Amino acid sequence: MLLGHVWIWACALLFLWPLYWMLIGSFKNLKVALQIPPEWIPRQPTLDNFRILVTDFPLFRWLYNSMFISVVATLLVIAVSSLSAYAFAKVPFKGSKWLFAVMIASMSIPHTVLLIPLFQMMNKIGLTNSLWGVLLPLVGWPFGVFLLKQFMQTLPGALIEAAKIDGCSEWQTFSRVILPLAKPGIAVLGIFTFVNSWNDYVWQMIMLKDKLTYTLPVGVKIARQVQEVDINYGVAMAGALCATLPVLLVFLFFQRYFTQGITLGAVKG
Repeated sequence: MLLGHVWIWACALLFLWPLYWMLIGSFKNLKVALQIPPEWIPRQPTLDNFRILVTDFPLFRWLYNSMFISVVATLLVIAVSSLSAYAFAKVPFKGSKWLFAVMIASMSIPHTVLLIPLFQMMNKIGLTNSLWGVLLPLVGWPFGVFLLKQFMQTLPGALIEAAKIDGCSEWQTFSRVILPLAKPGIAVLGIFTFVNSWNDYVWQMIMLKDKLTYTLPVGVKIARQVQEVDINYGVAMAGALCATLPVLLVFLFFQRYFTQGITLGAVKG
């Protein structure tokens, strides 16, 4: 038992080490950040790195862009996935099994394969270099339908029959009966979608070309590249911390939903 706890703590420290190094690096100036041996605890911490990000770059605009994409994409994914999942789980129709099988098969397609056709599609409708061009392709996420469908299958069918006997329409049954009971599954999907939208760096890098449309991860990368001669690693660490902190806070506040989400897909109706 003691050996197991020691192993767990060792693994935890190993995975937390990059986060700690990023945290202390964001409070070091360039000279201290590069010195050997390194300072494990900053002796003279400074906020100059964050000041440079705010004054030299539109940091708050990048933060707004990232929040807008992540929040709107999360709301749209929940709306589309919950309706689709309800149809697959509780509304029998011809060909539903085959359609669901095709949707599940699409989850095996690598994301990089879809980048070119998605870019061409967004270019044709004039949504390149825009926030909507980044977030709209995120809405059709098969994983969201799969996750909620597996959860809704566990809900008793007697509830739907009782609602129909009481005179509820299909929409009323979904909104007043199924949706409140599916809140745990919706919470899990919301967290996964937020994190996925926030960290979709490659797609954001392809779509966004204007400095004012950059998201926070893309903006931090560009800010690092601007310093071509002497890269200020303190500024780079501060930017990386700003880009990581929102997702980290979401994980810490909703950790139990992440744990539930790991096992949710294994539940069978």
